[in-house]
Amino acid sequence: MARVNTATQPILTHEGAKAKHISEEQQLRRSVMSCLLWESEFYEDGETIAKRIQALIPKVEPFKVARIAIEAREQMKLRHVPLLIVREMARIKTHKHLVAGMLERIIQRADELSEFVALYFKDKREPLSAQVKKGLAGAFPKFSAYALAKYNRDTAVKLRDVLFLCHAKPKDAEQAETWKKLIDGTLEPPDTWEVSLSATKGEGKKEAWERLLREEKLGALALLRNLRNIQTEKVEPQLIREALNKMRIERVLPFRFIAAARYAPDHEDILEQAMFKCLGGHEKLSGTTALMIDVSGSMEHTLSAKSDLRRIDAANGLAMLLREICEQVRVYTFSDKLVGVPSRRGFALADVILGSQEMNGTYLGKALATLHDEQPDYDRIIIITDEQSHDVVGDPKGKGYVINVASNQNGVGYYSWLHIDGWSEAVVDYIQEYERVAQAGVTSALNTPSDLFSRLRKRVKGWRR
Repeated sequence: MARVNTATQPILTHEGAKAKHISEEQQLRRSVMSCLLWESEFYEDGETIAKRIQALIPKVEPFKVARIAIEAREQMKLRHVPLLIVREMARIKTHKHLVAGMLERIIQRADELSEFVALYFKDKREPLSAQVKKGLAGAFPKFSAYALAKYNRDTAVKLRDVLFLCHAKPKDAEQAETWKKLIDGTLEPPDTWEVSLSATKGEGKKEAWERLLREEKLGALALLRNLRNIQTEKVEPQLIREALNKMRIERVLPFRFIAAARYAPDHEDILEQAMFKCLGGHEKLSGTTALMIDVSGSMEHTLSAKSDLRRIDAANGLAMLLREICEQVRVYTFSDKLVGVPSRRGFALADVILGSQEMNGTYLGKALATLHDEQPDYDRIIIITDEQSHDVVGDPKGKGYVINVASNQNGVGYYSWLHIDGWSEAVVDYIQEYERVAQAGVTSALNTPSDLFSRLRKRVKGWRR
């Protein structure tokens, strides 16, 4: 007879440290919340991460999967991985009843209608399920003629294809006419920056940018991504600054500001102010906070193949925000060793973090032990990392938070640590809400950041979706 009473194999990080055993729900969260779908990370390729997400979904209760997908879209501002989750739920008998409501909520941009259908057909072309049709039909009427024209692209799956497939019903005669134009290919061209720049045919770009800025026709992401191009055309600096000051930052991840400042250092001050707007009226975290940022070699890896943004930029964006809400803060970096850095504000903090030490191995356990020996009198410790340590990581002395900004399979920051996955400003909300409810003595009811955020949204009037 084969032996069954065998030793349990330890699970390890990619760098060899003993990782923590966590639930399948936690595994799904850590794979999703910092995932740019099919983009490779330092230790794992994008296909591996996507397949792990697909394999975990049927193992997690349907409502918990749904909460993770909605949180990824609404709080972590991710677009594609929530669509993948809904696609997988549509395949699963126990999960598919939630698909219609999820699709209608998760689809927030018109092009996501066609992107989802393309994802649905990725493995093989098959009829849309009833729940998928219902969800798409519920989402389609949300979009104006401008939004439909903006994303009416010549792709494999077009918006008119989605309309035919889901049989959506217009909400009024005006929308019915818009949809008829979409089908006929007669929608008026939208006044977007792409259309305006294309119309110049290489001449008059400066005037086109200036008009777009004056008329506030550039969304926040488009403005940030095009700052370099706008400056190259020698657009009036004051006009740029006014546009930056007015832009809505609700859908912008913190590290986008770092990228913009890298290419437009003359506007660093106003970019910094715009970034801090997402903190709103946050209260300060009382006492002394030890803030530790991972600057190991894996944090230098780019977030996507088409970007020069790195995981350390995502970490620095969070560090800049957390530094703002701490009553007193001590900032450290760790790689081969622990290094204290000046607790400067904004982009100056990112600069000193990057220049603090050589980006090499990850010895979080040693860094934490050094901190406890040299500076043990903190009220909380917050670590921003990809969790791939070489050595064993001990417990915090008091309140401890690990913010994971990667999608690696295993990590070290659980059990005595409050573990948070993600890289948007929502992680600041999680920490503040946890400490608020901790004072009330009800943290036993909070199992995940989803629980924290559910409480937060009920408490704060007008909390953004």
